[in-house]
Amino acid sequence: MKTLALALAILFPSLASADSTMLAFKGGIGVDPVAGVTSTGTPAVNVVRGVSPGGFTWQITALTAEVQADGRISVDGRGLLLTAGNAIGTTGGQRVFAAVFCGPATTATAHSTSAAGVALAANGDFHIDDALTPAVLVSCDNPVLLILSAANGHWFAAGIPRNGSDTREE
Repeated sequence: MKTLALALAILFPSLASADSTMLAFKGGIGVDPVAGVTSTGTPAVNVVRGVSPGGFTWQITALTAEVQADGRISVDGRGLLLTAGNAIGTTGGQRVFAAVFCGPATTATAHSTSAAGVALAANGDFHIDDALTPAVLVSCDNPVLLILSAANGHWFAAGIPRNGSDTREE
């Protein structure tokens, strides 16, 4: 069996190196709970794909994520920290999970990792290696990646979609 696999890899190198990455994100945006001010002067809550923001502003220093065609997702986040309130500069003891939304804002389909989440390290770093449920479909139009609180489902950060024409340095 090993011989057959090796022979196939030699004869068809594209099969051995096939990239099954369906979506990629590079860079992150921390949440600001207020998106602006309405015409009546009241704050407009920064709801994204139906998900409310955390109650305070958050920053994220770096974020990379890849979603595979089979629904596996790997997310590396650095420096997800509160930027306001008495817990400024800390993680607030939060656990986080990831959700990918596909489709237009009003009808987006959510695909998420385990809501139990992973704990943020003291410096705000985290790694998620999980499967999305339901698995992402063959295509994902208008993708949005949110990093959410395991405690209440509010979003703390968003990923910046990366496409094939993205020329930013690795």
